[in-house]
Amino acid sequence: MNIHEYQAKELFKQFDIPIPQGKVAFSVNEATEIAEELASMPVVVKAQIHAGGRGKGGGVKVAQSTQEVKSVAEEILGMTLVTHQTGPEGKLVRKVLVEEGLEIDKELYLGVVPDRATASIIFMASEEGGMDIEEVAESTPEKIIKQQVKPGDGLQGFQARSLAFGLNLEPDLIKQFIPLVAKLYNLFMQYDCSLVEINPLIITKDKRLIALDAKINVDDNALYRHKEIQDFRDLDEEDPMEVEASKYNLNYIKLDGNIGNMVNGAGLAMATMDIIKLAGAEPANFLDVGGGASAEMVENGFRIILSDKNVKGVLINIFGGILRCDILAQGVVEAANKVGIGVPVVIRMEGTNVEEGRRILAESGLDLKVATDVWDAASKVAEIAKSA
Repeated sequence: MNIHEYQAKELFKQFDIPIPQGKVAFSVNEATEIAEELASMPVVVKAQIHAGGRGKGGGVKVAQSTQEVKSVAEEILGMTLVTHQTGPEGKLVRKVLVEEGLEIDKELYLGVVPDRATASIIFMASEEGGMDIEEVAESTPEKIIKQQVKPGDGLQGFQARSLAFGLNLEPDLIKQFIPLVAKLYNLFMQYDCSLVEINPLIITKDKRLIALDAKINVDDNALYRHKEIQDFRDLDEEDPMEVEASKYNLNYIKLDGNIGNMVNGAGLAMATMDIIKLAGAEPANFLDVGGGASAEMVENGFRIILSDKNVKGVLINIFGGILRCDILAQGVVEAANKVGIGVPVVIRMEGTNVEEGRRILAESGLDLKVATDVWDAASKVAEIAKSA
């Protein structure tokens, strides 16, 4: 789960990681009041959306007076902010973070991610802070320093020192940096994070290390352990169809294609998207109904797929095991009768109770295309793609 910068900084504050003074504002009046409370200029007004590149998109502004804070907040709040991570449709800005301005001497990068290949936690640091780390990795990979931490051993002092030396920090800054790295590691582990990132981690003119930005992602599978993180969820930042799917425990991700698909099992779902592309079309979604799906879950999944106006056809690819083919067929028929089907639907089923499932579909009176195997399903999807 992704959270906002101001929420990430609340967690930073709990771990005594230095951050600028500031608060979140949901209105122009709140923004000006916070600026007055800070009692120092300049201040920075930062759009709060779940995407990077806000500064380049016009979502981060420096204000030199309270009146300027008001005009900047009026400009940012309510704008549709387009960045390289939002896509061309952009995201509506509903809140801003108002922070003290700081005199920056240098910008660094510091991030923590899990590395599944080595079953370890990787610290990444670079003197090229304030830039997209992906761009740095591609153009100047030698400027990224890495330290591999084994969770069973925990972060060792020499690893934090190695990062500090790699960043060419002065002795006084090393004394600040080493405990900061330890705090970042503790936060990462305690909250089951999949990413903790500070970009930039700044060195101020008066030689302080401050996390000027903060980004945290938490593993969805661990959220049941962290009620306080669940409370950070912002449904306005999520796709409405994905939010709807989550109500029924469906693993749904909206994509930009025109062929919807419903599958049981993540691996089969990925293969099904490959089949759709092989047929010359583009998948409109990823939808894994899970091995133990009920007819109601299938019905809701089918309804969500059909609510996407870009969908010109649907491929249902089920291998019956725990989810029996007759249960799937019942769910599809119930959904079709309730919401109606305005696009071609291809169904490929194999496994438990497959003959009963095919009988239910055949007797439903619905215009469904039943595929005998994967390649037959692909050819039928290709026909839909051509007509679309």
